[in-house]
Amino acid sequence: MNPEQKRLRLGAAIRDRREAQGLSQHKLALMVGSSKSHIWRIESGRVSVGLDDLGRIADALDIEVRQLFTF
Repeated sequence: MNPEQKRLRLGAAIRDRREAQGLSQHKLALMVGSSKSHIWRIESGRVSVGLDDLGRIADALDIEVRQLFTF
């Protein structure tokens, strides 16, 4: 699996968790101290996610970071 595929799968996992909790991208962005557009770029696999951002996203979704990795 190449890096682009990994970004896409990670983004999809974040989006799936966010939607399952009924959160908008805007609400998640507020919870993690980011912007809606940055959350969109992460979920669409357009950018790599730093460990700090990933930790804040996992905390906001009340899950462990490892639960976001399906590869």
